[in-house]
Amino acid sequence: MSGPSNYQPKSAFGKWMHERLPVMELVQGQLMDFPTPKNLNYWWTFGGILAIMLVAQLITGIVLAMHYTAHVDMAFDSVEHIMRDVNYGWLLRYLHANGASMFFIAVYVHMFRGMYYGSYKAPREVLWMIGVLIYLVMMATAFMGYVLPWGQMSFWGAKVITNLFSAIPFVGESVTTWLWGGYSVDNPTLNRFFSLHYLLPFVLAGLVGLHVWALHVPGNGNPTGVNVKGSQDTIPFHPYYTMKDGFAIVAFMILFAAFTFFAPNYLGHAINYLPANPLVTPAHIVPEWYYLPFYAILRAIPDKLLGVVAMFGSILILFVLPWLDTSRVRSGTYRPIFKQFFWVFVLVCIGLGYLGSKPAEGGYVFWARILTAYYFIHFLVILPLLGLLESPKPLPPSISDAVLAKKKPLAPAE
Repeated sequence: MSGPSNYQPKSAFGKWMHERLPVMELVQGQLMDFPTPKNLNYWWTFGGILAIMLVAQLITGIVLAMHYTAHVDMAFDSVEHIMRDVNYGWLLRYLHANGASMFFIAVYVHMFRGMYYGSYKAPREVLWMIGVLIYLVMMATAFMGYVLPWGQMSFWGAKVITNLFSAIPFVGESVTTWLWGGYSVDNPTLNRFFSLHYLLPFVLAGLVGLHVWALHVPGNGNPTGVNVKGSQDTIPFHPYYTMKDGFAIVAFMILFAAFTFFAPNYLGHAINYLPANPLVTPAHIVPEWYYLPFYAILRAIPDKLLGVVAMFGSILILFVLPWLDTSRVRSGTYRPIFKQFFWVFVLVCIGLGYLGSKPAEGGYVFWARILTAYYFIHFLVILPLLGLLESPKPLPPSISDAVLAKKKPLAPAE
């Protein structure tokens, strides 16, 4: 859906470069003049927010890596060295740690927006699947990064999560030993995690580029779910959406700054300020907050192997979401019953996150099983049946008609 570029270089150097590498024409056509539906709301700004957060994480991460020592005897002390001795090291670390949480907040909003407005439906299935792949790489990157400070929760979190691979039949023990680089979580494990944590963000950046490319082929979705019918339905991305995205980014940065400067450790664990001790097990081992729903699903299943299958299945099921939702209507705005089930699903995910932070005992386990069952029922039963049974509202003829209908003044009351 990329529009034609009107870029014409003016300087002699610009003309010379344009003849050999028309990169400015590409930028003009794909970013500045890109035809974008005129009815996008602020939920669509989280794509731009995520791009900014990725750049922030890359910059802070590279600088932190210059001062970090990937050795079990020195990792914890090197983090303290960054906090106390490196110029603005405390700021870099807090920006990076809280940036990870802000990254996941933005990506969850981005994903739920896509699920509500049907952004996974044809012709955007590949776009959605690349997005889910980005999410998986994000989770792996964040998990490995959380291990690097080598505090108590870092060590025991790594031990618990990597030990899950031992549940794989026949090869589980071998895979776990290979991940550890030995027979327990030790120095080889830390070295591998540091190397991969440094590498994967660049893989992530490549996937994001692929994601944007896949977006620009069919073009943006929109709140109505109606396809673009012509130029009357679109406006150039710049200056309209650059300004809108810019405002949203500034607002999000205020939230980011509030956590960084006023509550830098609120989203972490106090026990991680104790050096890793393999002989002292924490009373309650929990991962970072953005893993908690999947951790609750893992613990809800009594069998270890089935728990691992359910946990990974709860993420992988997102890959086939475009084919599980059988409705021909994209947007939840025009699907009254789907809209109710969607918000129930959101509450279920929040509930699983809460239960994942609690001990695996008593009523917490019972409710985790109920919510886990609903999680899979939503995808495997509710969505396929809704497409067959639900009667959606009438769709507007075009995006312009939907926009103009909102602007019509109300008729005076008689």
